[in-house]
Amino acid sequence: MSGASSPNPNTAAYAGDISAKKAWSELEQNPKALLIDVRTQAEWNFVGLPDLSGLSREVVLIEWQTFPPQPGPNQNFVPSLTAALDGARHEKGDPIYFLCRSGARSRGAAIAATEAGYGPCFNVGDGFEGGLDAKQKRGRAEGWKAAGLPWIQY
Repeated sequence: MSGASSPNPNTAAYAGDISAKKAWSELEQNPKALLIDVRTQAEWNFVGLPDLSGLSREVVLIEWQTFPPQPGPNQNFVPSLTAALDGARHEKGDPIYFLCRSGARSRGAAIAATEAGYGPCFNVGDGFEGGLDAKQKRGRAEGWKAAGLPWIQY
């Protein structure tokens, strides 16, 4: 995936996909930009989290799909998003970057947030761990971890 954002050709439902490296660069350059990790609590606990402490910020954590999985997205996603954005003093027009494991759930979250009137909303298309590599492992070929971006594990 390239570092440039690319609008979805089928819909203007969100601002487009962006690589993890480009998202980090945008977060470095814009103190009003937010990173929202929409993975499950189990993933945050066992796989790790982006570390924004070097930017004097924290990643916002809101599950797109709860664990154990329920059919469809988290029904409280938009209300939780609204509360988090209010708490972060987010203003309309401030960019939001959504992150999941490999870019699928975060795309849905970016669309939902855009439909709720927030954004521009971007999907970190290569996610935190990216797709599977040749050995069927994640986190080595693409994504936040593979790009060498800051992350922590508790």
